Amino acid sequence: MTYDHELILIGHIYEEDEWGNQVPVEARKPVLCNIKSIGRNEFYNAAMTGLKPSIIFIMHGYEYEGEQEVEFEGEIYKVIRTYATGFEEIELTCEKVAANG
Repeated sequence: MTYDHELILIGHIYEEDEWGNQVPVEARKPVLCNIKSIGRNEFYNAAMTGLKPSIIFIMHGYEYEGEQEVEFEGEIYKVIRTYATGFEEIELTCEKVAANG
């Protein structure tokens, strides 16, 4: 499988501010991925539980460190499910985050 797309994994780390408080800081890590469509059954089953999966990203599992948000082509997605498909690959099922209006 080829990884032809760039995906930004968005995690949060904590750093101390000038007063010693722990402050969350966004950590972005670019990785290469492949894209897979959401299947009809998976879409409708998820919709019954209130989830709205819109895309699946396939990437190397060793690059994923539990990030709950990703950015793809300028859009932010929330990771709603992960699934290891083999020894080295993981699928991230994601739903698009609504824009703050």
